[in-house]
Amino acid sequence: MQKSFTRKFLSNSTATLYVVAFFVACFAIFLGISIGSLSIPFSSIMNILFHTWFGVPLDKGIPSNIVQVVVSIRLPRVTLAFLVGASLALAGTAFQGLLKNALADPYTLGVSSGASVGAVFVLFFGIQIPFIGKFTLPVISIVTGLCTLFLVLAFARAVERKMSIETIILTGIIFSAFFSSLISLMIALTGEELRQIISWLLGSVAMRSWDYTLMILPFFVIGSLLLLLNSRELNAFAFGETVAANLGVDVLRRKLVILIGASLLTGAAVAVSGTIGFVGLIVPHITRLLCGANHRRLLPLSLLYGGSFLVLADLVARTIISPRELPIGVITSLIGAPIFALLYFKRMKRKTG
Repeated sequence: MQKSFTRKFLSNSTATLYVVAFFVACFAIFLGISIGSLSIPFSSIMNILFHTWFGVPLDKGIPSNIVQVVVSIRLPRVTLAFLVGASLALAGTAFQGLLKNALADPYTLGVSSGASVGAVFVLFFGIQIPFIGKFTLPVISIVTGLCTLFLVLAFARAVERKMSIETIILTGIIFSAFFSSLISLMIALTGEELRQIISWLLGSVAMRSWDYTLMILPFFVIGSLLLLLNSRELNAFAFGETVAANLGVDVLRRKLVILIGASLLTGAAVAVSGTIGFVGLIVPHITRLLCGANHRRLLPLSLLYGGSFLVLADLVARTIISPRELPIGVITSLIGAPIFALLYFKRMKRKTG
């Protein structure tokens, strides 16, 4: 009887977590569409979306320019921000679960910097690979991000066989600094592309059409599925690789799949929005406090909260000094850097005390 009650309680609490996260995501999306130089009521947004998608008659009080603002300007921007935030949060959750530490994320591991080098290289030389066309940017970004991750892990293993998280993070910082110098070199050599590269590096989803959403979408779907389908394995990795192997996990194969999935998400996000730091650090940590460390819940909830967080961060970026806009990467860094410092301080204090 008690077991049945406990199971029912846990099931209800899990459902509540998903419902709350879903409503937070919906509210963030509608708020992102509603607020701007022109305020649009939620009811009008709903009517416009139903009119666009399902052919529902449009209210006579809604002018055509409002429809254009919602469908062609704000909705693609908010959708892209949600996908980028969800991608970075999922990747951060996977890295933290695999490395068994809440300090790991695409930004601190150097993956974002590696992906940025690939993307800037494409922009600098105007490269377009035959057969994949506009997908050249995300593909190159993903490949360089994945290569960077393997280089960081290999270098950390060469320095210290146990590969402590401090060694991995310091290695990630070294690689980030090196790749930043490469990017600076390309910027110094560039001419008219300078403005485009710098604005891209600061991180933004402004003036992004539906093309960018379509660019990230296939990588988001594949990367998310790879991680969500390996949530049980991520739980096993929390007890160490030896225990995971004893539980029947193909350690090498699953690690590779998880790393590829996280790198797909990171590279695609960097390709369409530039470098946006700390989302993969903040969101998984806060979500873990809300729902625990079970990756079957943690991954989907991080997806929803990551998307919501970046939509709201973008809203702050474009309204705090309106009519001018701040790069979204500035907002996430202002929030994320103090949290990262606090987490690192607590970890070192526990280790020494």
